[in-house]
Amino acid sequence: MLPARAFAHFRPLLIVLLTLFAPGSAPAQSKSRIAVDPKTKSFLHQPTGKRFVPWGVNYDHDRDGRLIEDYWDKEWDTVAEDFQEMKKLGANVVRIHLQLGKFMDAPNKPNEAALKNLTKLLDLAARTELYLDLTGLGCYHKKDVPVWYDDLSEKARWDVQARFWEAVAQRCADSPWVFCYDLMNEPVVPGGARKAKDWLGPAFAGSHFVQFITLSSEKRPRHEVARAWISRLTKAIRKHDKSHLITVGLVDWSLDRPGLSSGFIPNKIADDLDFIAVHLYPQKGKGAEAIQTLKGFDIGKPIVIEETFPLKSSFPEFEKFLDDSKGIAQGWIGFYWGKTRAELDKSGTLPDAILSRYLEMFEKRAKIMTK
Repeated sequence: MLPARAFAHFRPLLIVLLTLFAPGSAPAQSKSRIAVDPKTKSFLHQPTGKRFVPWGVNYDHDRDGRLIEDYWDKEWDTVAEDFQEMKKLGANVVRIHLQLGKFMDAPNKPNEAALKNLTKLLDLAARTELYLDLTGLGCYHKKDVPVWYDDLSEKARWDVQARFWEAVAQRCADSPWVFCYDLMNEPVVPGGARKAKDWLGPAFAGSHFVQFITLSSEKRPRHEVARAWISRLTKAIRKHDKSHLITVGLVDWSLDRPGLSSGFIPNKIADDLDFIAVHLYPQKGKGAEAIQTLKGFDIGKPIVIEETFPLKSSFPEFEKFLDDSKGIAQGWIGFYWGKTRAELDKSGTLPDAILSRYLEMFEKRAKIMTK
């Protein structure tokens, strides 16, 4: 028998080997794709017609705050281990965030090494039977954004974004394990003119999650700019992939209301989208308001709450929000950052204690939410 310390050393390798060679773990390439039933505004497996309810996690960084492209070259066993852990928690979708600077070496040159790793990720998704929500065009870490990219005009920038999605779609088109392509995380059309090269919103926890798709609407209606941008990118994807679902990650202040707005008004920009993805974090004492906001995104297409977490509410309030959102939303995606509950419980810190309680809740509600 291996000593405990030796087992701990080899544990990641053993997990990878078990993933690759366990009985029944070969890639299930015959697995059905996910489609939308327009009559019921729900998701289903094709061709079986069996209902599919997305219940997943954002795997947007690891336990050390690194983006997946920061470690998947040399630490693939970490990725494989984390996928096993997410599967064990009851997830059926994993949201992956891809950075433009890692996938495009130049305006016309996709990065082949990144695309190869994406292919490996598709294979891992097949082996663990986890569908991928592929969110692209990320510029989360400002230091990783190419200088040449920030120097581009609106049109040239959109052209690069289209080439990014062409490259990704071409690589993913044959895999049934892509749940969707999310064009960008939290895009915004500015209400006024922005400074040259000022494409990113304010940093949150050191990352830039909001991105502007233009620096000036130039008297164009903001929602028309958003529509044109979505159309440009969906056409790029459809050159190579005719079937996988397409969406875009919308901030909850996208509705046509007085005050702050992203310009991505759901009922005015969604013609080319297969479903609506909204990021919604209920606040303490304002669960009913969160549900009303969610209803504002109900425009006749399925809704996935693509980001949600008890960040600003108590756990009982958050669970009530989840229950109340059933019947409006058809899917929910939370968070997982590479630490198991056992590891979180050992740390003794308050943030890890909250995460541990969240993962416990996530696992317990997996069957409830996907009925």
